[in-house]
Amino acid sequence: MKRLLAITLLMLPLAAFAADTKEDVYTEAKVAGLDFQIQGEYAGTSEDGTKVAAQVVALGDGKFDVIGYRGGLPGDGWERGGETKRGKGERVGDAAVAKIESDDLTGEIKDGTLTVMKDGNKIGELKKVVRKSSTLGAKPPKDASVLFDGSTADNFKNGKIVEVEGEKVLAASSPESNKLLGDHTMHIEFRTPFMPKARGQGRGNSGVYLQGRYECQVLDSFGLEGENNECGGIYTVAKPAVNMCFPPLSWQTYDIEFKAAKYNDKGEKTENARTTIKHNGVVIHDNIELKPTPGHHPEGPGPDHLYLQDHGNPVVFRNIWVVDKK
Repeated sequence: MKRLLAITLLMLPLAAFAADTKEDVYTEAKVAGLDFQIQGEYAGTSEDGTKVAAQVVALGDGKFDVIGYRGGLPGDGWERGGETKRGKGERVGDAAVAKIESDDLTGEIKDGTLTVMKDGNKIGELKKVVRKSSTLGAKPPKDASVLFDGSTADNFKNGKIVEVEGEKVLAASSPESNKLLGDHTMHIEFRTPFMPKARGQGRGNSGVYLQGRYECQVLDSFGLEGENNECGGIYTVAKPAVNMCFPPLSWQTYDIEFKAAKYNDKGEKTENARTTIKHNGVVIHDNIELKPTPGHHPEGPGPDHLYLQDHGNPVVFRNIWVVDKK
């Protein structure tokens, strides 16, 4: 019998290099295959009652990265700098079943459970969990301007509606809001495709540009370290406090408080822009100063639009609304 999955839970770096491959791009879970069924988040407790968890990341052709977390999943007990173990794996066969092994541990992923064994004895079980953002589906308040609710893309230049799993959503086709934004609160939901063979910036890439000037990265960064060019990062400026990226094909949320840069009558900047951002309901940037990021509009006085970057990947958005601040 062929080896199904060998996962060595060693402190090894997770591959995160850009790739140009466009193979195996899935926008619907029902056709994403066996690797997608194994991929995901698993959570449980150790023998001493400590929360433990794992993220299983599909890399294509039955290969996986596995990240173990002591204390719970990111944003649910585990914080940046906490104990982790990283490993590699491989699936062989035609079922969503996987064998795992490390120096002194073996185990199996089957029917949504990761069972861990030591010396032939079961020492723990991690159950597959599907987390949802606490702000998913947030309804706009009465004073909000709704930029996209699935009914029309007319609030955006270059706006394009596509259908994903029966829902009308906004494509990452470089849409720019007709509405110009100063100080504001924004809610936006996004979904990255499942691209198991792609890596780094080639894997579900887009971006939410505040005022078209400051990019909060959108990327399939599930299981990565959480850098400034990964999901939740302010591109080239600031890494998120914790990588809150859910697996691809999950709906995710950004809730953003934005304060625009200030200028004097001579057009000189007197105060940097600032932002607080929640990713999937967890604060990842807390009132940080912003610097303009490359890729769209330069920084300047006056309001500007929301811009959603087209990076060649089928990222989609929905439930976009803003509230102007007086």
